[in-house]
Amino acid sequence: MKIAFVHDWLNQYGGAEQVLAALHEIYPLAPIYTSIYRPEAMPQSWQEWDIRATFMDRLPEIHRRHQPYLPLYPLAFSRLDLSDYDLVISNKSGFCHGVKTGPRTLHICYCLTPTRYIWNYADYVREERIGRVARAMLPLFISLLKGWDYAAAQRVGEFLAISKTVQQRIKRFYNRDSVIIYPPVDVERFSLDTNEPEDYFLILSRLVPYKRIDLAIAAFNRTKRPLLVIGEGRDRARLEKMAGPTVQFLGNLPNGQVAHYLSRARALIFPGEEDFGLAPLEAQAAGRPVIAYAGGGARETVIEGETGVLFTEPNQRSLIEALQRFQGMSFDPAALRANAQRFSKQVFQNRLQSFVQEKWQEWQSKGG
Repeated sequence: MKIAFVHDWLNQYGGAEQVLAALHEIYPLAPIYTSIYRPEAMPQSWQEWDIRATFMDRLPEIHRRHQPYLPLYPLAFSRLDLSDYDLVISNKSGFCHGVKTGPRTLHICYCLTPTRYIWNYADYVREERIGRVARAMLPLFISLLKGWDYAAAQRVGEFLAISKTVQQRIKRFYNRDSVIIYPPVDVERFSLDTNEPEDYFLILSRLVPYKRIDLAIAAFNRTKRPLLVIGEGRDRARLEKMAGPTVQFLGNLPNGQVAHYLSRARALIFPGEEDFGLAPLEAQAAGRPVIAYAGGGARETVIEGETGVLFTEPNQRSLIEALQRFQGMSFDPAALRANAQRFSKQVFQNRLQSFVQEKWQEWQSKGG
């Protein structure tokens, strides 16, 4: 098969890019089409990949601030004609599923989430603290984008969802069925540490508003427990102003240091509602429990009392109560790692390849 990938944007490295890397391992010769590409923000090895950016890559400051160009993404992907390919796999949380494909092309969308900032617009506007003028103008664009996004979803051949939460959203917003294949966790990056953990809790995250790092900082300010924050993002300055003396920001760190801090932490704190969330499973792969908000993907990866503690309300009081419950609990590192193994990169790649082969055979039998 002649295969191509489509990815929304490549100007930061996070969970979506980890998925893309695992996909690329399966089909290393497939080119990657994307709206923008910032090589210095990606792993060095990616510079050897065949990555093809759209006209948006030349727009001013877009590598650092891609959100203001929101209305242009549908145009950029609509102009990508991939009808020469047998198989297109879009790795989507934005608009990349809107590429053109021909009648002989099978388009499989690995859906990280239906486009959050149009289908969950009210929460997005509140979390991003968008100005008054933009708030007045955006509803018209959002209405148009919803129509475009829905129509693009109807042209997709098959949908894959990363979690039950996302599967429900695909049905609700796109009226499409989907199959769940959980995202890959690179379990082998982490090893169990048999020593007693050190006296700190850890956050491993991009620092953007919807991750709700502010909630965790408020709780740790109040309890005066030590909290380390690994990650970067546009919300860092605001979060640092909030932080008390027990909260420390470490920025982005190399993989080896991240693994070290995870393996020595008392627990990972996961305060936001994520579509899936790789960090809780990375912590479990390192033998460490998780204290997570009981929403989104955490309900499928964190087992109450066995691999962590869940708090039910998105506020600091509920998180503090979870911290208090955690104090009297113990967790088996081997059991934590075994749970993470269920979501390993090898499991993901095997399931993805089986799904592609099955759907390709069905596609050909129908004359695709």
